[in-house]
Amino acid sequence: MKTNNEQAKIVLVTGGSRGIGKSIALHAAERGLGVILTYNNRSEEGLAVAAEIKGNGGKAVALQLNAADIRSFSRFAGQVSEALRQEWNRENFDYLVNNAGIAQRTLIKDTTEEQFDELVNVNFKGVFFLTQKLLPLINDGGQIINITSGLARFAFPGVAVYGALKAATEALTRYFAKEYADRKIRVNSVAPGAIDTEFGGGKGDEAHRQQIAASTALGRLGEADDIGAFVVSLLSDDSRFVNAQRIEAGGGIMI
Repeated sequence: MKTNNEQAKIVLVTGGSRGIGKSIALHAAERGLGVILTYNNRSEEGLAVAAEIKGNGGKAVALQLNAADIRSFSRFAGQVSEALRQEWNRENFDYLVNNAGIAQRTLIKDTTEEQFDELVNVNFKGVFFLTQKLLPLINDGGQIINITSGLARFAFPGVAVYGALKAATEALTRYFAKEYADRKIRVNSVAPGAIDTEFGGGKGDEAHRQQIAASTALGRLGEADDIGAFVVSLLSDDSRFVNAQRIEAGGGIMI
């Protein structure tokens, strides 16, 4: 049995109901972490991930979160506090993974202000203010990981706003690391390359998928588990001196 000083760590994963976020949640539970995961509209998917973790002997809670609704973050922080008390008899958690995001494939000339604002609210503004709101609940010595994108480094037509916002989040990562260094909270970003998920509106046609795979040194698209396993490994004490870094997990894409 664990003593109070040996309590299991707890991670909060936004967008943890599917894709990369789901993989992060499941891998975290496999390594003995408690999991709080969020979903937006698909409650059944979020609850199913939590049920799977519980069925395997872990502890998990699924909470609803609209990452674009900044005004809801105070209420959400209260729900996190309540979940911590009820499920773990704790007041704080250890790790925050900002994974929730949206993509939109629209050329610059066709991008509307409404589309632009929606992307900003979820992929940048939401990350900033949710992290700000949750930081009082994160233990000193904890870690924040922002999931960004290889598109912050290389450009493809149709994802200009998304890629630029992910680059901005990588810069923001360094600022959070600087300002919270006194609490020994490490802040890093993980940039997935081409991952074979439904994110962004579908996996695309086979010819396009093969073209992208050919641009990767490993010769294949990534899987959600490639990222989920890596993110959770980064949360361990093995990476205790890694801070304020952008780490690309892309199989050597576009090298």
